[in-house]
Amino acid sequence: MAFSLHSPVKVLRGVGPAKEKALARLGIFSVRDLLFHIPHGFEDRGRVKLLSEARDGMPATFLLTVGTEPKTARIRAHMTLTKFRVFDESGTVEVVFFNQDYLKNVFHVGELYRFTGKLTQQKRSYSLSVTAYDRVEEGVPLPDLYPVYSLTEGISMKQMRTLVRDALNEVRHELLDFLPEELRRRYCFPTVGAALAALHDPTDMKTVEAALRRFAFEELFLYSLGMGLSKRESISVPAISYPLPDPTPFLKKIPFDLTGAQKRVCTEITSSLAESVPMNRILVGDVGCGKTVCAAYAAYAVLSHGGQVALMAPTEILARQHFGDLAPLFEDLGFSAALLLGSTPKKEKERIYAALSSGEIAFVIGTHALLNEKISFRELGLVITDEQHRFGVAQRAALREKCRGAHLLVMSATPIPRTLALVLYGDLAISRIDEMPKGRQKVKTFAVDESYRARLYAFIKKQVEEGSQVYVVCPAIEQKPSEEEAADLSLYEAPPMKTVAEVKEKMEKALPDLSIGYLHGKMKAAEKAEVMDAFVRGEISVLVSTTVIEVGVNVPNATLMIVEDAERFGLAALHQLRGRVGRGQKESFCVLVSSTESAEGKRRLATMQSMHD
Repeated sequence: MAFSLHSPVKVLRGVGPAKEKALARLGIFSVRDLLFHIPHGFEDRGRVKLLSEARDGMPATFLLTVGTEPKTARIRAHMTLTKFRVFDESGTVEVVFFNQDYLKNVFHVGELYRFTGKLTQQKRSYSLSVTAYDRVEEGVPLPDLYPVYSLTEGISMKQMRTLVRDALNEVRHELLDFLPEELRRRYCFPTVGAALAALHDPTDMKTVEAALRRFAFEELFLYSLGMGLSKRESISVPAISYPLPDPTPFLKKIPFDLTGAQKRVCTEITSSLAESVPMNRILVGDVGCGKTVCAAYAAYAVLSHGGQVALMAPTEILARQHFGDLAPLFEDLGFSAALLLGSTPKKEKERIYAALSSGEIAFVIGTHALLNEKISFRELGLVITDEQHRFGVAQRAALREKCRGAHLLVMSATPIPRTLALVLYGDLAISRIDEMPKGRQKVKTFAVDESYRARLYAFIKKQVEEGSQVYVVCPAIEQKPSEEEAADLSLYEAPPMKTVAEVKEKMEKALPDLSIGYLHGKMKAAEKAEVMDAFVRGEISVLVSTTVIEVGVNVPNATLMIVEDAERFGLAALHQLRGRVGRGQKESFCVLVSSTESAEGKRRLATMQSMHD
């Protein structure tokens, strides 16, 4: 069936309603969207090792001959195991496949295969958990590089590769290149068609890197163009200017003195608010440096001259925390405040909508619920967003529309080098808090492996006995792949992740006297709020969670952060997680648990131990 670049993705062979929904979750609606679903990595199966050269637990590729006929056995409900032996000149090993019964009819004694997987020692023998395999036949060359894509439930790596390849073969001739030929020659950029072919059907890393450079340039060029147009448009829309406020009432209400950096930033912000051109400013600073109080002072400047302020947070947990911290402050200053969440009852939402429209509510704190088209303000003077990069593309577009004519302040604790910030936020003025509040202690950071587990449990118990609380963060909620996902070889490229369910269960057995709670993003909003409130009140001593607590959560009594499978997190995420502790006067600790053998993973953990900003 013929189709074009702009055809809906359902025209592709093999895309029914279920696959169409799965692709939509990845932002893929058209054939063009599919082609620009760029791989996030590449699997190299060209470097072949002997079995004797492999290291326990490390991925590798081998040329192996099938030595025994496959046998399949059911090991538990919804889980089967297919096993057979293979060999090369250096040794023999047992191959293991999960939930792939059909393979007993695929492999036959004497056939040569290229297997990719991980060798693991079990008692006195080794087994090979296979992530990919290819039949080796004379005269039939095998590709060495395979693209690795972001996936979602309902679509496997093999299916994604097939869909992209079929789409590229059909519409490659339609791809028009807007980069001038002279520019492409100057920087040695491939055409858009050649670049996509290099990424989706790679032959060598040199052409892959050239394609990635081309798309990186293209993305930055379009981003800069968009920022320039956005800035021109925002300047053309006048804003209400808010004169510098009397700081005395505000400063009397906060129980601490501002640092020099906070005073400087407050002056920068209020000076911009006094202009008739809309402020577009980002406030950056390390976790715990006191960005929120500066944002609160900006809100005070607008509220004290009759304007309204909206503060938008990426999660309900963080929105509730901001409301708990700021609502009493502003109500003491004579300004009414409200909390608006997706889980807010309909009647209460309608009341808040009406009060915002009339001006009865001056300060509203919420999540993306603030973007509801039903909301109108009497005089929206300032919009504050916390960690704006965590909002989706559609939410950010809606926010820009809602903010038209209002001043905008974006807060971020994500570590961003100054030069990168100028690229990412070229349309924003930058205010930076480079000084920590007095008495703030550095969090002691340690990287350990599984051999420290017993000592770690003892340390948790000691912290709780001393009256402190503990976070334990896991990369996943539960290990429960569907049958289709279990059959997708790509899922077995890494060992199983530590999960909230598994870690909580083990901790309850090891530490039965402690109150252990759990938290993750799939819980209902009311359940999450209940658990977080119990942790804040001290009723829960140990909170096992996903990264839902990564941003902004403030519990001064928490002194220990444990991150399981720490190698699976980026530096920015680890830094944010570490920032959840050390917020009180007690000595605080961050323990990164990892058994990684990768050099990159070890470097990342070493960086976390040596750097704090």
